[in-house]
Amino acid sequence: MTIALLMVIAVSFAQQPGKMDAIYSGTPWFDQNGKIVSAHGANIIKEKNTFYLFGEIHTDTSNAFAGFNCYSSKDLYNWKFESIALPLQKSGKLGPNRVGERVKVMKCPKTGEFIMYMHADTLTYKDQFVGYAVSKKIKGPYQFKGPVLFQGRPIKKWDMGTFQDTDGSGYILVHGGEIYKLSDDYKSVVEKINENITSGFESPTMLKKDGLYYFIGSHLTSWEKNDNYYYTANSLKGPWQSQGLIAPEGTLTWNSQSTFVLPIDGSKGTTYMFMGDRWSFPKQASSATYVWQPLTISRSSLSIPEYKDSWQIDTVTGLSSIAKSNEEIIINTDKQIQYKGNWKQTALESRSDEKDASFTINFTGEQIALYSVVGSENGYAKVVLTNEKGKVIVTALVDMYSKFSTTTQVFRSPMLKKGNYNLTVSVTGERPNWSDKRKSNYGSTGYYISVSQIKIKPHNI
Repeated sequence: MTIALLMVIAVSFAQQPGKMDAIYSGTPWFDQNGKIVSAHGANIIKEKNTFYLFGEIHTDTSNAFAGFNCYSSKDLYNWKFESIALPLQKSGKLGPNRVGERVKVMKCPKTGEFIMYMHADTLTYKDQFVGYAVSKKIKGPYQFKGPVLFQGRPIKKWDMGTFQDTDGSGYILVHGGEIYKLSDDYKSVVEKINENITSGFESPTMLKKDGLYYFIGSHLTSWEKNDNYYYTANSLKGPWQSQGLIAPEGTLTWNSQSTFVLPIDGSKGTTYMFMGDRWSFPKQASSATYVWQPLTISRSSLSIPEYKDSWQIDTVTGLSSIAKSNEEIIINTDKQIQYKGNWKQTALESRSDEKDASFTINFTGEQIALYSVVGSENGYAKVVLTNEKGKVIVTALVDMYSKFSTTTQVFRSPMLKKGNYNLTVSVTGERPNWSDKRKSNYGSTGYYISVSQIKIKPHNI
């Protein structure tokens, strides 16, 4: 099975880990089986009192379609793997050596069916169209039906998204800013209601607040992150007004690319959660992570003014808050951290690009987190967490590359039972690096890994 290819392999079932208590961006997430959550280009829909996350399965060897996963959660912190909602097909448009991206699911108000949409294509991106699949059950299995047709023809565009308005109408959003209205059964398009807005505008997503529509998209920079931007309008037909960036310039949308905005409605308000992907080519299965942040919205202004590496959401009230922490902080020069190999140390970080150079810390606690200075010369780090008997609890491949240099959380362990543990982090001598269709080169120029500080959450007594 494709998921077995992931580098982040296992949390020992004997550990009986507790529950995560917040949304942690930029780190590997684990499901109830200890497997990495693989759900990129995703969306979330709520059915009854449960949130369902749909996203792309990835491997570390190819960008070919490997299926779409479905996960469920009551709190948006802890995710249960439910199914491969749409698996790799034996043949055809979502068969071997094809592309399937940007999966989105909506429930059709008229029929009660769940309709899944995706961008289908060849590996060279020359047979693009918006496709769909259907299921009577939210978890699937979904039956792939082929292209969504408008006037008898496929919508031959690349990146796509979906939007469901407050009146139940469904829409397909595509690359460039075009908007298509779906039929009552959500299986075809009845009207093109908005023309192309601009060149580029990948990964389109949309939200509506107080009658105003906000249309978010990304620049064209391959797998590299960029400063995402948005438009507003009083009608889906426009006119659309450019409003600028959704995060401070140069932060590259806090190192992410938009995929969806989830309104979390509650008794006291609504939090609009930006969902972004932090891609990591070529190790997309092992090292790509997620950036989920609460949006600040006031009239025509929409933004993520500051990055929250951990925050909480009350799904009953709909209100968000900063996660409180009682964690012990250990700085990079502390003698508790034992280094092997050649390391350069400053007051800000310890860094090394010597293959197999490592650092280790012994600790007692229910969780450990690693903070690093990420930068343009950084590569992949191997993380190994073992118990006092030497049994491996978690192994992970962490991407420390970032075109936008900052100090940030890059790894957080699952919750651990009471005991003593060792965390070892080492230089792999690998880096995220790639070229696009125009033969432009992207990615890291070095192999450095970094430790700025380590945080340990003590056991509750």
